[in-house]
Amino acid sequence: MGASLSSLTESGANCTGANRPGLGDIPEACIASVFLYLTPPEICNLARLNRAFRGAASSNAVWETKLPPNYQDLLDLVPPERYRNLSKKGIFALLSRPIPFDDGNKEVWVDRVTGRVCMSISAKGMAITGIDDRRYWIWIPTEESRFHVVAYLQQIWWFEVDGIVRFPLPPDIYTLSFRVHLGRFSKRLGRRVSHHEHTHGWDIKPVKFELTTSDGQQGTSECFLDDTTAQQDDTTNGNLKRGCWIDYNVGEFIVTDSEPATEVHFSMKQIDCTHSKGGLCVDSVSIIPRYVREHSRRRLAPKQQQQQQQ
Repeated sequence: MGASLSSLTESGANCTGANRPGLGDIPEACIASVFLYLTPPEICNLARLNRAFRGAASSNAVWETKLPPNYQDLLDLVPPERYRNLSKKGIFALLSRPIPFDDGNKEVWVDRVTGRVCMSISAKGMAITGIDDRRYWIWIPTEESRFHVVAYLQQIWWFEVDGIVRFPLPPDIYTLSFRVHLGRFSKRLGRRVSHHEHTHGWDIKPVKFELTTSDGQQGTSECFLDDTTAQQDDTTNGNLKRGCWIDYNVGEFIVTDSEPATEVHFSMKQIDCTHSKGGLCVDSVSIIPRYVREHSRRRLAPKQQQQQQQ
């Protein structure tokens, strides 16, 4: 494939008269029409072929279709001088990097492949029962979080984490999930080590996850965060429950219009005070389009299979 494209490009540049045409002879407008059906990474790869492809890959008309319909709402979170003179391609590149808001406790960005809007909310942006009492909770700095800090629960009886976000999300089907980690972790001699001396109580009663939206949609799920009797992989989440980050799916909600802004309330709680619980890191909540999550899983599946075979 690479050799044939190279020869076509060269033939367009070197052949004259009645010789066969090459890629260099394709009108830029035709190339741009094809690019409308490709993903941004595919467009950037093809831009290397020749001048016509490079020009089409910079077309505002092409990149306008890759941006979310309400991308101006995302730009409103950015200082105007950062995007005032940018092309649509430059705006896409800008928005594909996380944009912080609400004092840096929330981030929104455009997925590089699909152009859909994603969001993450830090534990710092949530209401956590007992968070100000160091007997119960402490903040741990870490590079394993996109926000560089996680909340670590040492021990508590009433466990409750609540959050709310209001944002003009574009029309799509979104999934909401909590990212948590059983046990504390650190590095020792360059290797990651998990500590579970405080981990207890999560196998007695399930944790309840809930979400509600401003237009009345609801989602709920329950899950035991720990299973001390299980030695195999957790079949629901595809991962061992101790020593790694797990995304617990809360539910889905549908946005049909970016106006008015969608308000989402979410929570995770275990408020049965018959027993204490502890040894849990709470990182963030993610709001991701269903299509983006499914696409990521399909892309990662071959790598995970290779790791298991090794």
